[in-house]
Amino acid sequence: MALMPVRMKFRKMQKGQHAGLSKAATFVDFGDYGMQVLERGRITNHQIEACRVAINRFFNRRGKVWIRIFPDKSVSKKPAETRMGKGKGAPDHWVAVVRPGRILFEVGGVPKEMAQSALRRAAAKLGLKTRFVERVERV
Repeated sequence: MALMPVRMKFRKMQKGQHAGLSKAATFVDFGDYGMQVLERGRITNHQIEACRVAINRFFNRRGKVWIRIFPDKSVSKKPAETRMGKGKGAPDHWVAVVRPGRILFEVGGVPKEMAQSALRRAAAKLGLKTRFVERVERV
């Protein structure tokens, strides 16, 4: 099942800018451990699903997984061997724009070593640098 918005006001979006650091989801809020991204970029709906499957298969029905990102930006693409002009292409896939500091996935209910292994496997599915983070009690 591919992640994508149910309905949008406008189907086609502009690229936007990816500068700055993450404004939200920079701390582990739900689970005990998390995966934090260190680079800026885009993560496709297929990459998110691949990470989710990798974590759940490693846990083997133990623990819980929270996905903290959602692909809500459409990326359009023109068909192959099409001449320039004639307008913008049709939406091709969906991406989540991530900036440094964003927590991508959180896990809980499993030992630290198991969480590290699962999140390392999930990180291999992404093209971005990530790090393992633990929950910090905030005042």
